[in-house]
Parts: sequence; structure tokens; C-alpha cells
Amino acid sequence: MKVFIVLALVAILAALAGAGLFMLRRGPASGDAASRDKRMARALALRVALSVMLFVTILLAYHFGWIRPGGLPMVQS
Repeated sequence: MKVFIVLALVAILAALAGAGLFMLRRGPASGDAASRDKRMARALALRVALSVMLFVTILLAYHFGWIRPGGLPMVQS
């Protein structure tokens, strides 16, 4: 489960980086801006979808007992 969570976070960051690159990249023609905007919007939508999927997966994994909260150990002084 930890590997899935890490891979999902990497995919979310990759989608965010892709959207940033589409935003910063400039095309020689003005018609290219619409295509760039569509690709940026699609990358951001993918990032949101991946984030929601990860959140729901973590909730389901907790519900089915695949993961358990660990927390920090209490140290008594």
C-alpha cells in the first residue's frame, strides 16, 4: 500500500509539473495558445482526479483494515 501511495503522489507531482510546463511554454503562432491552454487544463484536471482517487483509496484502505493509523509514540517523562 505504501508503494501505491508513493506512486500516486509522484504521478500527482508529474501532472502538476506538466501543467506548469504547458503554461510556461510559448509557441510561435497565436493559434498555439489555445492548444497550450487545453493541455494545461487537461493536466490540472488529471492532477485533481488523481488527488481525489488517492484520498478515496486511503479512506477505503482504512475502512477495510489494510492500513492502520500509527501516530507518534507517547513518551512519558
